[in-house]
Amino acid sequence: MTALTFDPYDYAFQDDPYPMYRRLREEAPLHHEQEHDFWVLSRHRDVHRAVRTDGVFSNRMGVTLDASAWTPYAHTTMSFLAMDPPEQTRLRKLVSKGFTPRRVAGLESGIQRITDHYLEECLERSRDGGGFDWVTDLAGKIPMDVISEMLGVPEADRDEVRRLADLLVHREPGLRDVPPAGIEAAMTLFGYYGDLLAEKKQHPADDLASALLHVEDGGDRMSDREIIAFLFLMVVAGNETTTKLLGNAVFHLAAEPAQRDRVFADPSDVAPVMAWIEETLRYDTSTQLLARLLVDDLTVDGVTAPEGARLLLALGAANHDDEVFTDPARFDLDRDPAELAQSVSFGGGRHFCLGANLARLESRVVLRTLVRRTRTIEADHERAVRFYSANVRGFAELPVRVEVR
Repeated sequence: MTALTFDPYDYAFQDDPYPMYRRLREEAPLHHEQEHDFWVLSRHRDVHRAVRTDGVFSNRMGVTLDASAWTPYAHTTMSFLAMDPPEQTRLRKLVSKGFTPRRVAGLESGIQRITDHYLEECLERSRDGGGFDWVTDLAGKIPMDVISEMLGVPEADRDEVRRLADLLVHREPGLRDVPPAGIEAAMTLFGYYGDLLAEKKQHPADDLASALLHVEDGGDRMSDREIIAFLFLMVVAGNETTTKLLGNAVFHLAAEPAQRDRVFADPSDVAPVMAWIEETLRYDTSTQLLARLLVDDLTVDGVTAPEGARLLLALGAANHDDEVFTDPARFDLDRDPAELAQSVSFGGGRHFCLGANLARLESRVVLRTLVRRTRTIEADHERAVRFYSANVRGFAELPVRVEVR
């Protein structure tokens, strides 16, 4: 057997990370990657504990090992995601006063309108016997439009904002950092959101950017820099991960014809769609890896990672742990909900994903609309083009054909 080496930037690993994850869980649940000096935690019980434990696993250096992003200033781009309590507690509480469940629920009609617009364009091509690309024509557009509408980004700017967001998370072969185009895109987006916030100060509207200007807690308010950092976080975390979730959902269901036929059998039945979403989150989660700084020694099975070490939490590995999930390598819409509840796709504890409800809502609207409007979907798995990123897993292109109802 070959030596155990783990490189999250390796395209071959990203094509299929799950055999490596299995080796990590079985051979080295706390693995030290010596060449680049970081550690990896891969078993479900260890990752589950880590995302819920304060005082050992710190977010203050950010959540990615990219050289330019692993920095004490990570919070300037990733908001409270790159903070520890009490700073994280304060800022998340303020954000939550603007980014409320009621605001998220109120987005449903807008999500439906956006979905109908893009899907109708795709179905028009399908009526002539042609196909379309599930990611570039639909799944890659809807989440950014939803985020942009929620933030108050004008429609005329949304294509460019989406293009810049893609550049932020793409990783080039052999480069263990944000590429120059990504750094330039980040600077452009920061400038754009700064201008947007200035506009909202002059002309407030019923959007999240305007709301964040006015939220307060005991007289405490968010600074302009804090608001801009959160808007930037929404572009990265709220757009890319949902796009990848939608792509992964279609890719995997289309590979299981019997399960696909059940989902499309009754367009009025929402239960199969919900099971489809939750199993996709477990089976092939968009966010595969999250970085942490160890602020104390960590010992697992007699192996110790020292204080100050860089650590990767392998969410994708934890979601395939057979100590928790029955036949984890099987995409199974009949999976026990009690098992699905153990998924760590949205993290946990203080850093549980604030956008989890929005991601689920968008996915439910998009996939239910697909089922209502079509009888089935087929994906060209051979022509699918993977999106390469050190943290996010999904597709850049996914050609499909549908049968319109």
